[in-house]
Amino acid sequence: MNSLTGFARSLAGVLALVLWLGPGVGSALPPGLGDAGADIEHKFIGARKCKKCHGKELMGDQNEIWQKGLHRSAVATLAKPASLAIARKAGVNAPPSQAPECLVCHATAYGVPAEMIWKPLNREEGVQCESCHGPGRDYRKKNIMDDLDKAREKGLWDPSAESGICEHCHNSSSPTFDPHRYTLPDGSTTGFDYDQALSRIAHPIPEHVKGNYLELRKKQKAEEEKAREGS
Repeated sequence: MNSLTGFARSLAGVLALVLWLGPGVGSALPPGLGDAGADIEHKFIGARKCKKCHGKELMGDQNEIWQKGLHRSAVATLAKPASLAIARKAGVNAPPSQAPECLVCHATAYGVPAEMIWKPLNREEGVQCESCHGPGRDYRKKNIMDDLDKAREKGLWDPSAESGICEHCHNSSSPTFDPHRYTLPDGSTTGFDYDQALSRIAHPIPEHVKGNYLELRKKQKAEEEKAREGS
């Protein structure tokens, strides 16, 4: 996947919208933002598919962490009175929850060509797994995800290596972007720092599970079956 770092845009670029004729999107979208501006090579499947593994305690239940986080509520946030005021100040006349220039960063796969969406996504679920980890149609299977190199070949993104994935939306295009939000070790400030931002939404896979999920899950199932037989 090509680096996404160069996609950050200024607020002026957002307000000077260009016409984007994506399937199902009749309004203009800001250039280069959100999933619609990413280098999409694989198809989206939605968080509900990811939950099949990442909703399990053995895996660390990333789904539960996401459900309680700010990314999950990104679309719901647009309905708040404060969001309406922010949108109007930024020159957005439509309700934020219906405005393409807001939804492009608040909803996964918004504005992405329909043929790149394998399973319908629920817009109300906000920013889902694939906006950060890449469209999962081709790496979703357990035998692929258990091999990190193979998963990368099939489209799994690495946000830690390419912070531009996050900066697709966390940049000065946002009317709430604070260029001094994060303080760096040398005392300087920046609008986005990957490590500090990640600490607020941390959802790690337990170290002992990485690369061993299939084996551990098989053992877990055997123990569960044994317990049932003994009850």
